[in-house]
Amino acid sequence: MRAWGGALAVALWAGAAGATIAPEEALATNTRLMLELVRHTPTYSPPVASRAFAYVGVAAFEAVAGGDPSLRSLAGQLNGLTPPPAREAGLDYDEGVLLQATLATMLAELFANTGPTGQRSLAGLSARLAEQAAEGLDPGVVARSRAQGEAVARHVLAWAATDGGAVVQNLGFPVAMELPGGPGAWTPTSRLVLQQLPLLPDWGFNRTFAMPDGASCPVADPIPYSEEEGSAFHLQAEEVLETSRALTQEQAEIARFWADDAMLSVTPPGHWVSIAQQVLDAREAPLDLRVEVMAVLGVALADAFIGCWREKYRFNTLRPVTYIRAQLDPVFEPLLLTPPFPEYPSGHSTQSGAAATVLTALLGEVAFTDRTGEDDGLAPRSFPSFWAAAEEAGLSRLYGGIHFRQAIEEGLAQGRCVGAYAAALETRR
Repeated sequence: MRAWGGALAVALWAGAAGATIAPEEALATNTRLMLELVRHTPTYSPPVASRAFAYVGVAAFEAVAGGDPSLRSLAGQLNGLTPPPAREAGLDYDEGVLLQATLATMLAELFANTGPTGQRSLAGLSARLAEQAAEGLDPGVVARSRAQGEAVARHVLAWAATDGGAVVQNLGFPVAMELPGGPGAWTPTSRLVLQQLPLLPDWGFNRTFAMPDGASCPVADPIPYSEEEGSAFHLQAEEVLETSRALTQEQAEIARFWADDAMLSVTPPGHWVSIAQQVLDAREAPLDLRVEVMAVLGVALADAFIGCWREKYRFNTLRPVTYIRAQLDPVFEPLLLTPPFPEYPSGHSTQSGAAATVLTALLGEVAFTDRTGEDDGLAPRSFPSFWAAAEEAGLSRLYGGIHFRQAIEEGLAQGRCVGAYAAALETRR
């Protein structure tokens, strides 16, 4: 695991000591810290991370929307979200102080189980940003703004507590579970004792955000399992094997660029949050657009993992490494580590399709260079659009040897469906 540093160091020293910090900078700085906390908090597998990004994004949006008449609250649009506490009419509030209080409260609660270094970093950064936001302001305005920001956060956190995903025990792995058997069923791919049962098997039944429920965006039935040479299932396994054997340097780089392993990276949803931040920063986007993008993107990512996990455990398909070793090559080793849960559909593909859908809807066809992995030694990659990046992210799992092609293609299609629900949210008046 990478030591704390890099992006976190940038976050901790954001702004000169004593200098006032703008709300936009407070949001970006807290987001950078959150990306670091995700990679250093043991329970933060990709689905769990997506949930946190969604709730923080929604809280930030609601905090800003309370004072911006151009923004429309997501209350009544997101499942179960009621209107947050309103600001008192006729009184002054400071947007920077209010937003920082919201973000600090959200992160302290959602990352209460992070380690001592993370706790110190979070407390130190929150105190620094709160001081900078309040610099030169009337104490009454500061106190009122902080109280309002905290009230919005507590309202969102109370909503979050009822979604089915608030408590993650045993790092998300069941203590006991009867694995479905039969030909083509998922079997463990890791020797770790903890990973003999699959990750978060009930995640697909969590309350969704924008789509009606976890079954709202189903995928097509997987190719029927077969061990017969020449069958469609056998052929797709042969493609994985042949691709792995003939992997080019660029294909290997693509696989590693999008690997985003838990505890070794910002995770797949964090990667898309990072992309959004880079594009928003390059555009010098105003606060209203920043909170809009982060809320809608977070909702899409969280719903994508719920929908994908619902399908993964409905079909319970085995991984390529299991089939290939049994039928084609007993010593096959994929480039990437195979995640400990069923194969179909691809989570990378579903969440990337959802992200590309909402980012295109909100920001348009944008060419960008993604530098998310620079601190980990990964060279930046440039893309002509969000969808080009999403399609490469999906294909990276074939190059990595951990997904069949159908899982990638159907995952991208599922993501487009999930993303459409999030993109349909009415965020503007």
